[in-house]
Amino acid sequence: MEYTPPPLFKQGPSARVRLAFFVALSVGLLFLDSRFAAMEVVRKAVGTVLYPLQKIASLPIEWGQSGVDYLTSLNTLQSENKTLILEQLQDKQRLHELETLRQENEKLRKLMNVGNTLKVKRSILSEIVSDARDPFSRKIIIGKGLIQGVKEGMPVIDELGLLGQVTRAFPSRAEVSLITDKEQIIPVENLRNGIRSVAYGGLDGGLIELRFMAANADIENNDLLVTSGLDGVYPRGIPVARVIRVERNSRYAFASIFCEPIAGVERHRFVLVLDTFREKIATDVQPATSAPMPGNIAPNTGSASTPATNAAPATAPNPKNTTEAGNGN
Repeated sequence: MEYTPPPLFKQGPSARVRLAFFVALSVGLLFLDSRFAAMEVVRKAVGTVLYPLQKIASLPIEWGQSGVDYLTSLNTLQSENKTLILEQLQDKQRLHELETLRQENEKLRKLMNVGNTLKVKRSILSEIVSDARDPFSRKIIIGKGLIQGVKEGMPVIDELGLLGQVTRAFPSRAEVSLITDKEQIIPVENLRNGIRSVAYGGLDGGLIELRFMAANADIENNDLLVTSGLDGVYPRGIPVARVIRVERNSRYAFASIFCEPIAGVERHRFVLVLDTFREKIATDVQPATSAPMPGNIAPNTGSASTPATNAAPATAPNPKNTTEAGNGN
C-alpha cells in the first residue's frame, strides 16, 4: 500500500526527482565552468557579496591571535630589555675598567719617563699597598722591600714630583714617609731665582712650610720649589711644592710661607723608588783609591810572608851585644 501525503502538504516533485535534477545541474555547471569559464563572473559576484560576512566571521579568530601575539611579544620584549640592561651595566663596568687601565698606563708611562730623565743608578717601580696604621702620621706602605733592593733613605716620586722617603724597609714591604709628614725635612730651591731653603711637613691640610726665611725674601705666590740636592739624598731638580700663600709681618723677622705639594700624596697608586746610594758610594770611593800613599810607606804587592822576610835585615843591632864583643877583643 503506497503512502501519499494528503493534498494539503503536497510540495511538488518528489525528492528523488529533485536530487536527480540538482545533480545534473551541478555536473552541467562544472562542465561549463571548466570548459568555458562561464561561472567566473558569478563566482566573483558571490565572493564580493560574501566577503564582509567572511571578514566578520574571522574577526574573533584574528582578535584571539592578535592577543596571543601581543602577550608573546610583550614577554619577549621584557626578557630582551632585561638582557640589554644587564649587558649595558656590564659594558659600563668594562668601560670604567678600561678607562682606569688607560689612566694607570698613562701615569706609568709618565712615571717611567721621569725615572729615565733623573740621574740615578736605577729606579724601582712599586704599588701602594695601604696606609700606615698610625693615624697621626702621613705614611704609606709600598709592595717592594729589601728583596727588590729598596733601602731606607731612598727617595720616592710619582709622575708629578717628590712623594716622600723610605723610612723603614722590610723583606717584601717598605714604609714611606710622605713629604707632608711632621718628621720630613727637605732642602729645596726656588726655580725662579735660585733661593735655597728648607721645607718642613706636618701642617694641617697636607701643606708644607718654608721656615726661617727672611721677611724680605724674594718669594712669591706660584713659585715652584724643587729639590736642591744639597743633602745627597734627593736628586736635584725634582718638583716638590708650589707656594700658595706668603704672610709677612713687620713684628717678626721671618715670613710664614705655605706651600702645596706637587705630587699626589693622597691619590696616586704607583710610585717610583730611586736608588741613589750606589752612585754616592762610587763617588766617595773614587778619591780614596786615587789618593797618593805616604812616601815612607811602600805599597804591599807581595804575599803575606814577604814583609816578614824583608823586615829581618832592617833590624837594628843590639848596643849591649856590640859593647861586649869589643871588650872581649
